[in-house]
This record gives sequence, structure tokens and C-alpha cells, in this order.
Amino acid sequence: MSILVIAEHDNSTLKAETLKTVAAAQAMGSNITVLVAGLNCQAVADAASKVNGVSKVLLCDNAVYEHQLAENMSLLVTELAENYEHIVATALTTGKNFMPRVAALLDVAQISDIIGVESADTFVRPIYAGNAIATVQSLDAKKVITVRATGFDAVATDGNANVETLDTVCDAGTSSHVSDELTESERPDLGAATTVISGGRGMQNGDNFSLLEGIADKLGAAIGASRAAVDAGFVPNDMQVGQTGKIVAPDLYIAVGISGAIQHLAGMKDSKVIVAINKDPEAPIFQVADYGIVADLFDALPELESKL
Repeated sequence: MSILVIAEHDNSTLKAETLKTVAAAQAMGSNITVLVAGLNCQAVADAASKVNGVSKVLLCDNAVYEHQLAENMSLLVTELAENYEHIVATALTTGKNFMPRVAALLDVAQISDIIGVESADTFVRPIYAGNAIATVQSLDAKKVITVRATGFDAVATDGNANVETLDTVCDAGTSSHVSDELTESERPDLGAATTVISGGRGMQNGDNFSLLEGIADKLGAAIGASRAAVDAGFVPNDMQVGQTGKIVAPDLYIAVGISGAIQHLAGMKDSKVIVAINKDPEAPIFQVADYGIVADLFDALPELESKL
């Protein structure tokens, strides 16, 4: 089975999620090629060549791929798809953007957000906001798949694949990049952090999220939020954890003032250890928590910070 994995990167660094996506690809077959499309991204291709299990790296270095616009990426991947049975990308913003277009152009069904591989044509994925797990089989000649990286362990980086440069330029000419609006923080990236502390509607307002900062600093944690907190305008939406936000699976997840709606649980219930702080003893979050504190968060948080 020939497999094409599209690398997640920012033109300078290969994202760790790609290593987990390659792990999923290894369960599908052995002939794995990684596509690095971007601008001035030779360093990313070099990093991809060291990923264990990768036999070849394709480098498309051109200005039309600098921001990985869905219209351009889908044309490129579709053009390369002729030589592969599996086209695989990470289920993050970029992959979720262009992969449905690839599936449409190839006239096949996309299999989204897989968390397990049973065989080359059979995959495991969550449905109903993670309340059920479905095992699905694809009969399509080409399988277009996005991988929930939190479901796999990263592969090693002791490989030595060849890097092949392609001159393929696919410019749909139907969209353009305007600007990036990035949130800068010294804390770890929410999607990759090993410790996450999140606040919910119980925080009451955005100013109270400062109560989480001291604890986050002591634990080296990222700060997240529930959809209710984001919708209420407490914090920006790039902090949202949940089915329509970031999917996280840290070693430690601390949920503060979060009731535990299905939508939120879908984004964090794979965390290794879950701690919940909520004054409602009937809150659904306690059903998935390893440790629960029934207390007013405004009393519990200062005490927790003082004891760390």
C-alpha cells in the first residue's frame, strides 16, 4: 500500500502531530511518502526525512503554498494522488480545510478524525460527539483520511529518507491570503501541552481567568476554556477545548467551573488524568474525572496555587 501523508508545518518547523499521523499511516501500510508544501520550507523537509518509517519526502517549495490555501493544496494533492492508495492528513485546521476538497475531486468519501486503524481499509472513529465509537470500512479505491493525532503515539525521528523536489505549481487563483492574526503567548501551545487548565462558565467573567494563570505558570500548563466561556466573551475562541475547538489529550487536564457538556468532553476525555473543580456535585464532569473537588472555585484556586 502506497501512502501519502501531508505534513503539518509553519514553513519552518514540522509539527509534532505529523509524527503521530505517520504512526497511523504505518498501521495502514509500509510505503509512506510525506508531502511538504510551503515556502522556504527546506528545514521542514529535512525534519520529515528523519521521521521513522518514511521512505520518501516530496518537497513543493513555492509561494502559492506559503499559507497552504485549501484551493491550491487540494489541486496539488489530487494531482499527486494517482500514485497512492491512501491520502492522510492530520485533523487540524489545515487538513480539515483542504482534505474534503481532495475527497470531492477524487469522488470518494472522506473518513474523518480516525483514532484507530484495524486494517488497510477499516478504521475506528468517534461519532455523536465522542459518545460512541464506530468501526468503518472504506470500499473506495483511494482512501482520504484525517487523523486525530491524540489517538496515536508519535514515532521516532531516527530515519533517513530521501528528499525529492517537485516543480508542481497549482494556483487555483480563486483565493488569496490577507493576513495572520496570531495570539502570542509564552505558555505551551494548547493542542500540544502536556498539562492544561481550563475555565468554564463558572469563572463568571474574563478577568477571573487570571486565577488560572498562577497555577498554569507553576505547572507549565496551557490555559483553555469551554465553549460556554468563549461564547460568553470571557476569552478568545482560540482557547476553546471541545468538539468544535481544540482536541487535547494532555497528561493532566484540570477543569475549573466546567459542567462537562458532551461537546467539551469530546475534546478532552482522552486526557490521562482529569481533575475537576466544581461546586455542583451532580456536574457531568465528575463522571469522567479521576479526581474531583466539590468546592467554590474562588476558594479552591487560591488554595491550590498556594500549595503548589
